Amino acid sequence: MSALLDILDPDRRPDFELPFSIISGTSAGAINAASLASHAHQVHRGLYRLTKLWSGLETNRVYRADAPGLTLTGLRWLAMLSLGWLIPALRGSQPRSLLDNSPLRALLKQTVNFDQIHRNITQGQLKALAITAAAYNTGEHLTFYQSRTPIKPWTRSSRIAVPGTIGVDHLMASSAIPFIFPAQPLLVRGHTHWCGDGSMRQLAPLSPAIHLGAERIVVISTAFNDDTHPDQGRVDPDYPSLAQIGGHALSNIFIDGLSMDVERMSRINDLLEALPSGARQHDGLRQVHSLVISPSRSLDDLAMHYLYELPAAARTLFRVLGVSSRSGSTTGGALVSYLLFEAQYTRELIRLGRTDTLSRLDEVMAFFKESPA
Repeated sequence: MSALLDILDPDRRPDFELPFSIISGTSAGAINAASLASHAHQVHRGLYRLTKLWSGLETNRVYRADAPGLTLTGLRWLAMLSLGWLIPALRGSQPRSLLDNSPLRALLKQTVNFDQIHRNITQGQLKALAITAAAYNTGEHLTFYQSRTPIKPWTRSSRIAVPGTIGVDHLMASSAIPFIFPAQPLLVRGHTHWCGDGSMRQLAPLSPAIHLGAERIVVISTAFNDDTHPDQGRVDPDYPSLAQIGGHALSNIFIDGLSMDVERMSRINDLLEALPSGARQHDGLRQVHSLVISPSRSLDDLAMHYLYELPAAARTLFRVLGVSSRSGSTTGGALVSYLLFEAQYTRELIRLGRTDTLSRLDEVMAFFKESPA
């Protein structure tokens, strides 16, 4: 985003308008989406504050990584696993997740102005904001959206849209990594849904933006191009650790759905291009073009370079799970990349994002020269 604004408005005009009328986000992307939406009236100021937040982040501001907090959670898990079958009362106090992300709630309340999001949408600085989550107790994929004009909620197989006012609970739910962070209760049609990370069962990540009216979409991905084609020479003959298995599962949740949806949309565009224009208009079909920005380096490998920035107690936990950075061999980088919130790492991510985007300056300029959507 920093590079995009530098390309589109190098003079940093105070009246420069956000180049997106619709913002949609999932997981950490939901947090960024809400922050951008709250500063749609002050784009450069908003991006400065968002960059400052990520550049100065500490793990303890996202989840409890201190020794007492991790020890307490560990003891609860140990008690339930060892004595839960014998003492039923222990089941009522069972831990709900591996880590306690209550610090994140306090951080979001400090940094995202939800009232300003409402004002920006009402005053026309933004058309709509969409945040996604997944309901554990119903298996449905939920899109919570807030829009300036009434938009009929859409329903697809195991996917529903819910209009309303976006708040901190939606961000906590959308970013609740399964098993690692606790589920968040959200009220949907009068019933409580326990929700986790929106990337779960998100078969069509681009769908919310398209349903809200987008005809062109900028997709910011964390998928390194070679992540789907691993080097066979790096295969480890040892039994995979919990960190490796967990990291692989998270990568499938967070990355594969988006990559497949972008590919699917490209194929649909090709099919629509072959149809007569009259046939497209009759069926209400339209082409949706995208600009996909993804990292030129593996974030898994990058995270392992900054593993020792983590608090000591968190490093110990990761070692227990099988994260290793032995000379010439590293394991568990995928898991670390999702849970490493230290300034040295996040600054490197920002630098990488800027470099990758600026390297495609002509492509970015050409994309935004088309009519806005």
